[in-house]
Amino acid sequence: MKLQRHESPTLQNSTMNCETQIRTRKPPWLRRSLPRGDEYRNVRKLLRKNSLHTVCEEALCPNIWECFSRGTATFLIMGSLCTRGCRFCAIPSGKPALPEPEEPARVAAAARELDLSYVVVTSVTRDDLPDGGAGFFCDTIRKLRDDVPNIRVEVLIPDFQGDSQALASVLRARPDVLNHNVETVPRLYSAARPDSSYRRSLTLLEHAKNDMSKIPVKSGIMLGLGETAKEVRQTLHDLVNVGCDILTIGQYLQPSKTNLAVERFIHPDEFDEWRATALEMGFSGVVSGPLVRSSYRAEELYTKVIKPI
Repeated sequence: MKLQRHESPTLQNSTMNCETQIRTRKPPWLRRSLPRGDEYRNVRKLLRKNSLHTVCEEALCPNIWECFSRGTATFLIMGSLCTRGCRFCAIPSGKPALPEPEEPARVAAAARELDLSYVVVTSVTRDDLPDGGAGFFCDTIRKLRDDVPNIRVEVLIPDFQGDSQALASVLRARPDVLNHNVETVPRLYSAARPDSSYRRSLTLLEHAKNDMSKIPVKSGIMLGLGETAKEVRQTLHDLVNVGCDILTIGQYLQPSKTNLAVERFIHPDEFDEWRATALEMGFSGVVSGPLVRSSYRAEELYTKVIKPI
């Protein structure tokens, strides 16, 4: 694929150089308007009433205004404290409390009240639990199916520390999409995800794809952490080779001064090129853009790619 002018000086280099002005000021394509309208306020009120967390709020998602205003949200189960300390993430780490057994019912109640046809359920990483929280994913999937007719459920799961039985239990609960993000290229794991393993994440995705349930498998990566074009292409190849069906590609944004700095803001044209490259490699569906996150417009993407899969 021929590189366009926005990509050529940096993506062809072996490293991506940091430019001072892009660390301190966001380009125009990353600026979003403040939340407006009753729908946004209603969603927040409903979440508070049901004592629920969303990754939209906890991870400071840039699309929160749009998604809340459209009456959608990604539920974050098992609390808002993570047992790991990924340096790109806004969710605080610490010692979380035990999960609340009634939480799946509260998620289902909120989904029903919001009249959702498609829901994304994710969690903090719970290395403190014997199964990594897999059982709570299963309970939430089943409760959603029982209480909300015809709802589709996508789960964005942690790696369960490589526990294949934990993964198998989630697959038996029959989510409509199994999502697990590799997040970045393997060279940057020690800086961005020191408690995680690139190979372990690939193995999880491969096991999910090889499962007889035939559930679509999804993953996502961020750009702007200092990766090279060669590294991104290799990561995409790795994901295709383990059978990943759906891919999201977005811009890394530094949530606080204590998180990793942005090395580069990628132009929207480059995201378009990466989408084209990924589709050529064999992904069934790809959404790629500066503000794309793993659950952004997940229902639309699922609808577009489920038939090819």
